Amino acid sequence: MRAALARCWSNGRAIQQGGQLARDVRAARAEIGFVFQQFNLVGRLPVITNVLTGMLPRVPLWRSLIRFFRVQEIDAGLDALAQVGIDDYAFRRASTLSGGQQQRAAIARTLVQNARVILADEPIASLDPESARRVMELLAQINRARRVAVVVSLHQVDVAMRYCPRVVALRHGKVVYDGPSAALTPAMLRELYGTEAAELLPDGAQQEVAMPAALPSGLAAA
Repeated sequence: MRAALARCWSNGRAIQQGGQLARDVRAARAEIGFVFQQFNLVGRLPVITNVLTGMLPRVPLWRSLIRFFRVQEIDAGLDALAQVGIDDYAFRRASTLSGGQQQRAAIARTLVQNARVILADEPIASLDPESARRVMELLAQINRARRVAVVVSLHQVDVAMRYCPRVVALRHGKVVYDGPSAALTPAMLRELYGTEAAELLPDGAQQEVAMPAALPSGLAAA
């Protein structure tokens, strides 16, 4: 078991082996995009500059230090912002955007990165319901259109079931469920959450969903 946990792979590339980072870990990390709960944007920099940081693995060090990007790279950043619907804000300071807009900028950063896997850590926890809906729909759209694997950590069980066809549930650090979200029943949720679990199973939970994987941290509650 310890030996298995000591190995970590992504897209056929080793991230960690034998408790140590792989030699080519930077190449593996370059294919993994991250969307954080708190956006991780530099507020004083323009939105487009924040988005273009997704290109840093492919940009020479000297250009990254002076934030010099070629015209075609800037065009790619603007295109990514257009895809998430905020290209009109490209040259504003990131701190002037709303939370939902900042999160969409963070998603645009993964598009510029050409990430093959997107890990989203509670991406809607700090957002209002409408912004949360837009962010989840964007992640689902990226999965469908770009065939990018998206793994989302969520507390909201109903959101996971609405957008994610697969759910991995943890309890006391162990996997207690790994399968279709449509197969989750009130009885299963009751085992994890207690008598109020039935309220967590929304009407229409059997609807068609779009993303390949979800890891709802709310199901990991002790």
